[in-house]
Amino acid sequence: MRVIRASLSGPCGDPDREGALALVSDLIWAHTPAVHGLEHLRTRAADDGVHVYLFLRAASEAAALTQARAILDGARVPLRAHGYRTAGPYP
Repeated sequence: MRVIRASLSGPCGDPDREGALALVSDLIWAHTPAVHGLEHLRTRAADDGVHVYLFLRAASEAAALTQARAILDGARVPLRAHGYRTAGPYP
């Protein structure tokens, strides 16, 4: 299991912060096929948006980064529709 952190910039002043975090999580899950190896994800509020921790089945860090990029690319359009932009995955 590998953990990759991705940062999303976006709405920070949402009064329903927990709802916004759940929305980000749901959007990622809804647009991630099983082939990307996503086992679990966590969202945490950040000063400039949201940190997303992707827990992935991957053979290496390089493979996990590739999978994380594919996951974020797949969710990019719906995330943008809600004001979030990907800043990048990090090991």
